[in-house]
Amino acid sequence: RVRVLFLNAKNMLIRDELMSEGSTSEAAIYAREVIKRALDLSASSLILVHNHPSGDPSPSKQDIAVTRDIVEAGKRLGIQVHDHVIIGARGHASLRSLGLI
Repeated sequence: RVRVLFLNAKNMLIRDELMSEGSTSEAAIYAREVIKRALDLSASSLILVHNHPSGDPSPSKQDIAVTRDIVEAGKRLGIQVHDHVIIGARGHASLRSLGLI
C-alpha cells in the first residue's frame, strides 16, 4: 500500500490517503496523481509512506526514481516532499535520512 500524508503550510495533517494498493512485489504510484491531489487539497507539502511485504525496508531503484519524480514535480508547483518512508517487518527506511532526496 502507498499512502500520502498531505500537510498544510504549518505541517499539520490535512488528509491521510491511500493512493495505491499493489501486489506483493509492487504498487503503482504516479507523480501526476500525487501532485494533482495535493493541489486539490491545497497542500503545501506531503510525506509518502509505503510498505514492503518482503519485510526489507530498503528502497528499490523504482522507489527512489518515483520519489525524485514527485519531488521535481512538486518543486515546480510549490509543494515540498518532506520524506518517503518505507515500512517493513525489519524496521523502516527514510529516503530523506538516507540522503536520497
